[in-house]
Amino acid sequence: MLKARDHNGALGFASSANLRRVVVTGGAGFIGSTVVDTLIACGSDVLVLDDLSRGDLANLDGACRNGAEFCELDIRDGAAVGAALLAFRPDTVFHLAAQIDVRHSMTDPAADAAVNVVGSINVFAAAAAAGVRRVVNTSTGGALYGDAQLLPTPETAPTTPASAYGLSKLTVEQYARWFREAKGLDVRTLRYGNVYGPRQDPAGDAGVIARFCYLALHGVRPTIYGDGRQTRDFVFVHDVATANLAIAAAVDLPQTAYNIGTGVEVDLLELAEAVAAAANLAPHVFRPRFEPERVGEVRRSCLDVSAARRDLALPAPTPLVDGLEHTLRWMRAVEAGASRTAS
Repeated sequence: MLKARDHNGALGFASSANLRRVVVTGGAGFIGSTVVDTLIACGSDVLVLDDLSRGDLANLDGACRNGAEFCELDIRDGAAVGAALLAFRPDTVFHLAAQIDVRHSMTDPAADAAVNVVGSINVFAAAAAAGVRRVVNTSTGGALYGDAQLLPTPETAPTTPASAYGLSKLTVEQYARWFREAKGLDVRTLRYGNVYGPRQDPAGDAGVIARFCYLALHGVRPTIYGDGRQTRDFVFVHDVATANLAIAAAVDLPQTAYNIGTGVEVDLLELAEAVAAAANLAPHVFRPRFEPERVGEVRRSCLDVSAARRDLALPAPTPLVDGLEHTLRWMRAVEAGASRTAS
């Protein structure tokens, strides 16, 4: 049994039978593959859908050895998504496939919407046709709330996205409401803070911690766009996976959307110092360089996560120092393995 909430017995328990057969879109990505590993450890039968435009099959090596199935598929292909879900008949769908680059969304909003909006509609429609019990939809905290007036920001705050990416995610949440009302599909949304951890590509689109860790291991000073006082809520990827399973299995949830983060605001100057300390570097060795700030980036972001902790019985989040150590350890192991292969 998986505990959904331990608060005066209000929500009780949800059976892990709800996670017997699951589909994970974007499951070869760094967050998706961590969710897949967690599901496999729980004994779930898992089908991963991913077009490998961002994900990496290497992230699924362990999961596939332990029974996970993989299908290379683009969620913009509605017929293919529908056929895959009808054939597999999942109980739950975890929808993590997305275009996540804020800067790309600003230069090509149509491409961003094609993946995030049209792709999500395809996933929701396929889930409804296949009789799926629940869809766990992935959204964003910082990009959705924009420059919020209240920090930490609760789920009830106005949604004023400054980027096309944030707008596409808000639109998907509105489609989720429509599918609940018109099709009876139970879609629940997790609004993430800035997720980091093992398997995040340091050359990728949205991973300042991955980039900083990579640079620290190579003795290269980081670049910060702006004055470094912009803040983020950095949440460890394993905490995000835990939240996904918790909301999938929970019953009688009072909200349709939950923030997933730490409730702790960290600015980029503090982050650079923390990465330097975790990598055993003197602060002056990792002193940032500064470039002009970029369009579409919010100034401050920190999520109020009290509702998720209350309703999903989530444990305390992983402290940043511990998450950085895990990330650096993984990165060192990957580079050591690459060096052995090259030699």
